[in-house]
Amino acid sequence: MDDINLHYRFLNWRRRIRDVRAVRFQERYKRMLKNGDTLSYQGNSDEVGCYVAPRPLSKGNCYFEVTIMDTGVRGTIAVGLVPQFYKLDHQPGWLPQSVAYHADDGKLYDGNPVGQQFGPKCNRGDRIGCGIYCDTIEAGLTTVFFTKNGKEVGSLVFPVAAEGLFPAIGMHSLGEEVRLDLQAEWDMEEVDSVMMVDSHEDDWGRLYDIRVTGTLLEYVGKGKSILDVGLAQARQPLSTRCHYFEVEIVDAGEKCYIALGLARRDYPKNRHPGWSQGSVAYHADDGKIFHGSGVGEPFGPRCIEGDIMGCGIMFPRDYILDGEDDIDEWDPLEVLPRQGEGRIQNVLYLNDEEEEEEEGDELDQEHDGRKVMVFFTRNGKLMGRREVVVPPGGFYPTVGMLSSGEKVKVDLHPLSG
Repeated sequence: MDDINLHYRFLNWRRRIRDVRAVRFQERYKRMLKNGDTLSYQGNSDEVGCYVAPRPLSKGNCYFEVTIMDTGVRGTIAVGLVPQFYKLDHQPGWLPQSVAYHADDGKLYDGNPVGQQFGPKCNRGDRIGCGIYCDTIEAGLTTVFFTKNGKEVGSLVFPVAAEGLFPAIGMHSLGEEVRLDLQAEWDMEEVDSVMMVDSHEDDWGRLYDIRVTGTLLEYVGKGKSILDVGLAQARQPLSTRCHYFEVEIVDAGEKCYIALGLARRDYPKNRHPGWSQGSVAYHADDGKIFHGSGVGEPFGPRCIEGDIMGCGIMFPRDYILDGEDDIDEWDPLEVLPRQGEGRIQNVLYLNDEEEEEEEGDELDQEHDGRKVMVFFTRNGKLMGRREVVVPPGGFYPTVGMLSSGEKVKVDLHPLSG
């Protein structure tokens, strides 16, 4: 009888060991929907949703990243490290032995519901990374660091729990969604070169659902509807000294919904260039030209991976830029004809063809001297031209993308030598 009891006790002990091991390598989440590597908030915005990875960071896997796909209502997304059995109704960083970088306010939360200023806020398309320097683990302490779009934001010395530090993500408002990469890599030896490459981000005045890496633009939006357009608009408009730019299609993605053109400075962020007034664009997927309308006209061939699309302006010879000798400080509003006309402060764009016919003569008089010829190229060959009116502030190089996987390489100064 004693032998039988001993046998059953041994079997129960082995079962408990197996159960403990199963729990140790099981991811935990609450008020979240997980679909592959995508996490989306499923609460009512009054309750926190939290995800904890199945394994802690280690020497062989010491870093992870989260890409913000949608900021939802408030963008209350947190990325950090927590103990294994962290309470899933609290944001990472709120409770002891946890630390997190919060996207909505850019603050660091170190075991306290009151955060301290740490880094910039993060928006849709941004990548937040978190890692540990394994070679700094000493006496139960390690250095935890955070990154934004590959650049280190900051670090702190943090205690390591016996079971380790587990990657965690918190959300707290409707519509929030992220993509998780637990196998991401970050090489601190390449930080300087990465920062040098990413400096091209300064060339862009507006970026929505597009990530910049050097001269490469990558679409990071959802790509589920026409409202998910990703837009990149240059910081400076085309001028008589820089009147042309090019885009090379590196990856056509799922649909090659890539558009190249010019748009006014306050162009809507969820509209392809060419769709709305104050813009004109050549679309790669159908080869059509769109000029202030969602209906395009046949213009040129479709463009595919490897093609180079170009766009420029043929400025009239009697146009000059005020202060052209100091191009870095010129005001795009100061585009003037040499003759004595006054500056045009307002431009009316018409979508309706009937209205355009009725008021065409009046518009010709109002915008006399402000029309330019916009042209498009494909692989160095002229595809066609379109006469358009320059909006107040000038025409800004603009690139639109709308399907997963699309990538283009941009040269804003191909004629500068």
